[in-house]
Amino acid sequence: MRVLLLGANGYLGRFVADRLLADPAVQLTALGRGDDADVRFDLSTGSPGALTRFLDAVHPGVVINCAGAIRGTASELARHNTVATATLCESLRRSGCRARLVQIGCAAEYGPSQHGSSIAEDAVARPGGPYGVSKLAATELVLGSGLDAIVLRVFSPTGPGTPAGSPLGRLADSLRRAMQHGDSELKLGGLGVQRDFVDVRDVARAVHAATLSAAQGVVNIGTGHAVRLREAAAALARISGFGGTLLELEGPPPLPRQATGGELPGGPPQAAPYPDGCGAWQQADVRTARDRLGWRARIGFEESLADIWMEAACRM
Repeated sequence: MRVLLLGANGYLGRFVADRLLADPAVQLTALGRGDDADVRFDLSTGSPGALTRFLDAVHPGVVINCAGAIRGTASELARHNTVATATLCESLRRSGCRARLVQIGCAAEYGPSQHGSSIAEDAVARPGGPYGVSKLAATELVLGSGLDAIVLRVFSPTGPGTPAGSPLGRLADSLRRAMQHGDSELKLGGLGVQRDFVDVRDVARAVHAATLSAAQGVVNIGTGHAVRLREAAAALARISGFGGTLLELEGPPPLPRQATGGELPGGPPQAAPYPDGCGAWQQADVRTARDRLGWRARIGFEESLADIWMEAACRM
């Protein structure tokens, strides 16, 4: 099976590539903006005609779209997430390869949900920020394209390679700095938020399963279990060997300095809402993934946290 992977150098894409390369039945071609891609192509600015010609030449059986952006202005997010997906869908429609499309969506498309509920794929999507809006628009383009396509709505990916700017990445980095400086107290905010954290290696397994499945439409990828950031912080402290005290501040975590430009007039960086626009609670209903892909998460949250800490500790 020839597979074309877009976004192979991103956080999810790297693990998807590793998973596919471990399958001897897969011939993998990576397309992207970086120099280490097999073929250089910017999906957000490239023309559908150029990509169509490439698809007809390579003739993949499956195209996986892990490309996109999670930060930036609304226009940047729209360009990298929505316009790029429109280009891909148009190219696939024009191409004679008839490839199956596996699109990586995200739980931010759903927006806030009721505490204690599990979000199923038929829930009304009401994204709470520009990132979720741009990804939901991409999903709608895929679902309306007429292609053989599946959208995997990934909840909160974690584990090795977790970006330092993510909530768990920031927790690990805060612990690292506290231990380096010998602090006996660590003040943290925003710990009341609960998210469905799924290991990135399990996500890669789900993508692989989707390439082999005939399932179409939207499929949630999560664990089906929400974890409070307060519990994650305590577990990370235990894993790291931090002997100090965790002090929980009122309200959400502060914006990093690079997001505010440093000190604001009148005081320190201001507090910002949890960045995904999904409110205080999010948990996946994962029955569709089990029934239609034969997939469920295998890697426990503690193992994911241990891998996050291992990478943070290497920077000490």
